[in-house]
Amino acid sequence: MTTDMFIGFGTVVNVVTVVGGAGLGVLVGHRLPPRTRELVTTTLGLFTLVLGARGVASGISEALGAAVGTDSRLLVVLGALLIGGIGGSLLQIEKRLDRGAELLHDRFASRTEGGRFVEGAVTSTLVFCVGPLSILGSLSDGLGHGAEQLLVKAVMDGFAAIAFASSFGIGVMAAALPLALYQGLLTLLGLALGNFLPAAQLDALGAAGGVILLGLGIRLMGVKQIPVGDLLPALVAAPAIVAIVGLFR
Repeated sequence: MTTDMFIGFGTVVNVVTVVGGAGLGVLVGHRLPPRTRELVTTTLGLFTLVLGARGVASGISEALGAAVGTDSRLLVVLGALLIGGIGGSLLQIEKRLDRGAELLHDRFASRTEGGRFVEGAVTSTLVFCVGPLSILGSLSDGLGHGAEQLLVKAVMDGFAAIAFASSFGIGVMAAALPLALYQGLLTLLGLALGNFLPAAQLDALGAAGGVILLGLGIRLMGVKQIPVGDLLPALVAAPAIVAIVGLFR
């Protein structure tokens, strides 16, 4: 399903919620009880599960069936996730993302005078930009599949901005610029992919992304800390597997 909004709409809304949430956090963020933030996160986790299930259902399409065989559609997605997950685990993508975020935070936030502003900007930028939903949502928006994933992320980031700004102050607003650049570039990448990848390969990518979203939803709900970052290579493996299978049909 697609939205009637323009491509890039999700990132625009995401930036607005960060700026608005930071402003609200400076004013009243300290009054928001932790249980409210936890409830919001759990609710967004549930909704992420819905988005993931829809992504899988739409990705297992007739176009994918025509390319790899009707009975092989799920096997292609499973193969992509296994290959991508093994590769991502061996490369330790999840750990590297976390470690890189920590290094950037320590370098820029703790060694600079006027640290509250800088720490707020750096910390919130890392939280808003380093994550599977930022990548999946931006690519989906660029591919023309709609901005729903980024709209969910926008709500999450808005509440996070309230919490960060209540501690770090107005510096959290500065995260809006790198967020716009990062997700904007990923959206343009999705737009480029949509212009030259066949429908079957795009659907396989979408189905693999849907499974990753399911894992993210489970993690947001606190059920299990699935290392979804390690599964991101499946987004590359899925179209590649479809292309390879297509050569032998």
